[in-house]
Amino acid sequence: MIDKNQVKHVARLARLALSDEEIEMFTGQLGSILEYADQLNAMDTRDVEPTAFVSPGHDPLRDDEPQPSLSHEDLMRNGPSVKKGYFAVPKVISQ
Repeated sequence: MIDKNQVKHVARLARLALSDEEIEMFTGQLGSILEYADQLNAMDTRDVEPTAFVSPGHDPLRDDEPQPSLSHEDLMRNGPSVKKGYFAVPKVISQ
């Protein structure tokens, strides 16, 4: 279902350096996940009403109410590198 080249492609897109052993392992794991998804897709769900939550009458989401937030200075104290009032991150796009 999924081959090593597809795993390598996804790893490249995610900027992950995978060893040959990891590529082999992830090929098997991703293949198993996709096989399980195929089993779920094969189920007849035409008569099943769409739901957002398994338990009816239970909504785990809180009401959307304004809350106090951190100041800009407090936020910037959390960054490992701050320049000109913004978080500084390494360049990831090469020329």
